[in-house]
Amino acid sequence: MKKAASPINGLPAQRMGSQPIDDGHYIFKADEKDAFLSKEPKAAKFMRPFVGAKEFINGGERWILALQDAEPSELRAMPEVMKRVEAVKIYRSGRKVPEAQKLDDRPLEYNHTTLPQKPFLLIPNVSSERREYVPIGYSEPPVIPSNLVTVVQDSTLGQFGLLTSKMHMVWIAKVGGRLENRFRYSAGLVYNTFPLPDGDMDSSKKLESLAQAVLDARAAHPGQTLADLYDPRTMPSDLRRAHEKLDKAVDRLYRKEPFEDDHERLKFLLERYGAMVQKNQKILSDRQLKKKPAEKPRAKKPKDQKLMPEPEAEKKAKARA
Repeated sequence: MKKAASPINGLPAQRMGSQPIDDGHYIFKADEKDAFLSKEPKAAKFMRPFVGAKEFINGGERWILALQDAEPSELRAMPEVMKRVEAVKIYRSGRKVPEAQKLDDRPLEYNHTTLPQKPFLLIPNVSSERREYVPIGYSEPPVIPSNLVTVVQDSTLGQFGLLTSKMHMVWIAKVGGRLENRFRYSAGLVYNTFPLPDGDMDSSKKLESLAQAVLDARAAHPGQTLADLYDPRTMPSDLRRAHEKLDKAVDRLYRKEPFEDDHERLKFLLERYGAMVQKNQKILSDRQLKKKPAEKPRAKKPKDQKLMPEPEAEKKAKARA
């Protein structure tokens, strides 16, 4: 399984979610799942929640068959599942894209497979530009994240605080892409390049209580989706205050003087990014120099040897010839 490139900023490694390339044969809405399991109840153990940006922000359910660890005898005992396996195989073999063709003889596998075994941080890849904050949060197994989210495993609470701060939102708005007018989060362009305070994560530990306060404020409004909570017109006051306190603490990690506005934050981040790139280029250059084999000393050219006089017998032999 191909892993995402490691960030140059010291953040934990990230990866994209699962991408089945299945033409929808493995994916179910809630009512479709119930109808399918009524015909194939043995498939329940392989059915897992499937969460992309839309489900994470707006709510709703999708489910996906995860058959990677199914035993052959289990599969053969589920005729409705086998119909879908065969449909996926046919679909992939008919596609001209290499990602599908390389999997046409492995229909149980996804193109990208991310099956977290512990809680993970989830960043939606698309979010409304109207929101002051991209709704970043945690999820956990048995959820399977889709390829429409960025997954960060082994993230600390302080790191979550940095990523859900105003500083990170300014960075997203500047260097991230756009889908129509919506923010498009890119692990390569945004997450991997986000300049950290003082170039390391030690300072983020100071943010843990404030980051937890944001999560607690969300939890204080059960039944509300992240779309409800982060609509600027309906954002609860306690959640807004929690974010404002976190934003101030994050700003102080970067410098003691407060920032006047987002434009000043962006200018500061761009300058820090330039310094970060130069530092990493120097590190790479030093590593290459260490790996470069030492030049072998050039062999000395032999001195011209004086021609030795031919023996008398050889002179006579040449003369006779």
